[in-house]
Amino acid sequence: MQMYRKGVLLRAYTISTSKRPPCNTKGSLGTPRGLHEIAERIGAGAPPGMVFKSRIPTGQHYTEIPGWENEGNMITTRILWLRGLEPGVNAGGDVDTHDRYVYIHGTNHEQRIGEPLSAGCVLMRNLDIIELYEDVRVGDQVLIVD
Repeated sequence: MQMYRKGVLLRAYTISTSKRPPCNTKGSLGTPRGLHEIAERIGAGAPPGMVFKSRIPTGQHYTEIPGWENEGNMITTRILWLRGLEPGVNAGGDVDTHDRYVYIHGTNHEQRIGEPLSAGCVLMRNLDIIELYEDVRVGDQVLIVD
């Protein structure tokens, strides 16, 4: 993922997207494509690795979670909740990114970043999502492409 401001590359991040093919349809578990905006920023001040459930910090670092629960992807550190900006593509009806709860967020599987890993979200290393979180605001746009 690359971050630009006024056409100048500011930063580049290695990310993970869905294990499934890209798809904007509800229930597909694919990472949605197209133009989005950041609808909400969640998790300011949480320590790296903090686990979130239903967008609320649990008070636990992912290493404190029992092994069997830690096998799946957890939402950690920060959440950037996305909203699609293209009606019929990623906004409204069965293709609504926001209604699908698609986020950019940290993960408990940082060592696997760069490979298909998520159930539709964009996953980042925990320190990278903190850096990105500090640089973006609600309304900033995100373009997700193949």
